Amino acid sequence: MIKTNERNVDGLNLKIVYLGNLIIGITTDVGPRISYLASARRPDFNLFRILPEGGFETTEGFWKNLGGHRLWSAPESLPRTYSLDDKPIKIEVEPDTITIYSNPEHKNSIQKEIIIKSIGKMSLQVTHKIKNIGRWPIKLSCWAISAMRQNGFAIIPFSPSSISQHGLPPDRHISLWPYTDISDSRLVFDGEYIFIKQNPKIKKPFKLGTEANPGWVAYWIDGTMFVKKFKEEKQEYPDFNCNVEVYTNPDILEIETAGPLKIIEPSRYAVHTEIWTVLNVGKLKPESKYVGKISGKLEVKVSHS
Repeated sequence: MIKTNERNVDGLNLKIVYLGNLIIGITTDVGPRISYLASARRPDFNLFRILPEGGFETTEGFWKNLGGHRLWSAPESLPRTYSLDDKPIKIEVEPDTITIYSNPEHKNSIQKEIIIKSIGKMSLQVTHKIKNIGRWPIKLSCWAISAMRQNGFAIIPFSPSSISQHGLPPDRHISLWPYTDISDSRLVFDGEYIFIKQNPKIKKPFKLGTEANPGWVAYWIDGTMFVKKFKEEKQEYPDFNCNVEVYTNPDILEIETAGPLKIIEPSRYAVHTEIWTVLNVGKLKPESKYVGKISGKLEVKVSHS
């Protein structure tokens, strides 16, 4: 039986859930959002960043950022992506899973679900589903976004794919946004990894996307590594074929994964699964030689239900 309780954290009412040696907090008044993630070893150290006041006005009203982990549909656009998620949501707790149901987004013809299951003392399977509740097919991608606490750094594996024995065609790419400055001091290319640092002193936002190889993205903060692994599929992805994106500003750093773009028939689902793992790795620098020493720990197997 899954143990739960209720707690208010930084102004958000959360259902606290204990899964193995991990603790998660699910918002009850808004969402679907997972706003808290910690290990039993450090229960008060929330790896996610909560932003109760951030946001901006849209044509539908004030959209609150809130931080934490959320499910969006890609590609990003206004006002569709920023539909308000400010109403109480439904949470089902079963013997081995927790399911979070969003309210229907009638203007977008979609409804979202997040299903969480423990698959080890320090690992969770987090399945993201978007249902077409409309009357005609729609094309979208499940987009899983985790807003992390300040002063850490993201890691994206960027290994060659060796698609040609002569190495003639290109095998890697990067997507950049209009506000991205490639001379930004937060960006580090080193070996077969891309590092992006969170720095509260730098005001300008930064975003980069790519096709991670192998299929994971991670965030290091104060001796702890949060890893999100996913299944790599040779299909079309959003934003010039990105399955991983990282965004940062003075307040947060978001590590984001996306499923393939798919045409979803009425009453059918798009599904994207992440495996979350929290590791105690000690001191780490944004350099490939440090990540290489723990790379075996980052190769978490992905199982799909």
